[in-house]
Amino acid sequence: MTIPVTWLYVPGDRPERFAKAVASGADVVIIDLEDAVAPERKDEALANVLAYLPGEGKIHVRVNDLTTARGRADVAALAGAPGLAGIRVPKVESVRVLDVAPMPVHALLESAAGIVNAAEIAAHPGVAGLALGEQDLAAELSITDGRAMDHLRLQVVLAAAAAGLPPVAMSVYPNVRDDAGLLASCTAGRALGLFGRSAIHPRQVPLIRQAFRPTDEEAARALEIVQAAEESGRAAFALADGRFVDAPVLARARRTVELHRQLG
Repeated sequence: MTIPVTWLYVPGDRPERFAKAVASGADVVIIDLEDAVAPERKDEALANVLAYLPGEGKIHVRVNDLTTARGRADVAALAGAPGLAGIRVPKVESVRVLDVAPMPVHALLESAAGIVNAAEIAAHPGVAGLALGEQDLAAELSITDGRAMDHLRLQVVLAAAAAGLPPVAMSVYPNVRDDAGLLASCTAGRALGLFGRSAIHPRQVPLIRQAFRPTDEEAARALEIVQAAEESGRAAFALADGRFVDAPVLARARRTVELHRQLG
């Protein structure tokens, strides 16, 4: 199964940007009805989404908070919409709010309560994935140290993995002109087990793909492991250079080879 690497946000009240977002090469386009849309334009934004679907590409919609009438109206209007690949629910703090969503959702954890309840939320049968809302989280907790945020990120990575969900993508990088900072941040996130990233501008999409693509050297080492496993026919063995290979190592190598191919 191909795992999305790039998730591009586009405001729901800017319908002229929908097709451009799809053309950016992002794996998923997220049309936003929440933070990117002023309150007086939310009805218009929802109408834009319904008029656009089914559009080209893989389309998700970030609805408004499901504890509000606005959010519940979003979900009711989108239920069964053709071409809709997913719903992203903001500010999820408990499983109770998910019971009003009649479809699989990606739950955004943006508060202390959301992090504390991450494992329970991840295990809910209606949840297809987890994501972090780091700007809201940092503001609530007054976090200024990246090490503290890394601790929270790891909690969500663990919750998703334990529930059998796809890897957690990184939150948006807010400076669309800081290419070096974006690449460095992606490298750090990748080391924590995060995979892929949300973007707020099309120019970030190829940079994110670059950051999460295994290097040619990594792919060559992984291919060596895969080929050796096929030749040996054994569940565990050692390579000529002494590296030990067993099932987890082989699984990781196969994923590296596939990801290098996918992003090449």
